Amino acid sequence: MMANLGTVLEVVTATDPGMVRSHNEDSIGTDAEIGLAVLADGMGGYNAGEVASGIAVAMLTTEMRQALEAHEPHETDGSGEPLAVKLIKENSGKANAAIYQTAKSQPQYAGMGTTLVVALFYDNRMTVGHIGDSRLYRLRGDQFEQITRDHSLLQEQIDSGMISREQARYSQNKNLVTRAVGIDPEVEIEVHTYDVEPGDIYLLCSDGLSDMVMDEDIHATLAMLQANLPLAAKQLVQQANDSGGRDNISVILVRVLEAFEASTGWFAKFKAWFR
Repeated sequence: MMANLGTVLEVVTATDPGMVRSHNEDSIGTDAEIGLAVLADGMGGYNAGEVASGIAVAMLTTEMRQALEAHEPHETDGSGEPLAVKLIKENSGKANAAIYQTAKSQPQYAGMGTTLVVALFYDNRMTVGHIGDSRLYRLRGDQFEQITRDHSLLQEQIDSGMISREQARYSQNKNLVTRAVGIDPEVEIEVHTYDVEPGDIYLLCSDGLSDMVMDEDIHATLAMLQANLPLAAKQLVQQANDSGGRDNISVILVRVLEAFEASTGWFAKFKAWFR
């Protein structure tokens, strides 16, 4: 019988309004049993950002669990990846429609939207989808790297050679995203799948961390405190605040404790998780 993924994944979260903002427009959600982590950074007028991010996270966590519980094994090709991609795309689309309709029907929420990064772990793999500039990083051994690529004006300027990564650190355009959930009737989420190894640590974060703390300093903190993930998460938030805390800061850390392959495919024994 396949184990509940909560026994092979250690999941820790931390979120903080920062030093400048009066309220927190980030939202985070995790469901270790099904290997799901979701983070959203809302934007919009007073309170609208937290409404948008809250809708996105609530819909993704609820809908993904329901879909996985109802799933019949024969619907997949045995690898799990097509289903993971399909679920992330479909449910981010549902969240987009819900936020867009809410913004259209209620004037106080006009123009609200949110970034989104969602990771689903299964069968020694992880499928990640993202929209905007919230990120997913991976620490594997001594190597720390950003896995997602920002949908932002700044990233486009870097890609086109207009500015260097060093110059980007001091740019005034950090918060201009080129893609967000809920702004348009439809949005495209970028989705990729990666192999997972025991010992990997994955970091999902809002730009309240990545704008305030350099990648090498995030790496150093994770490397130093990896034996104590709750302390690592707390310390990352503290570093962002010590650097000015100009935005809300949210962190999800996921450590892979051991291999979790499904010998006959991701969901062949899926029902057994919930008995």
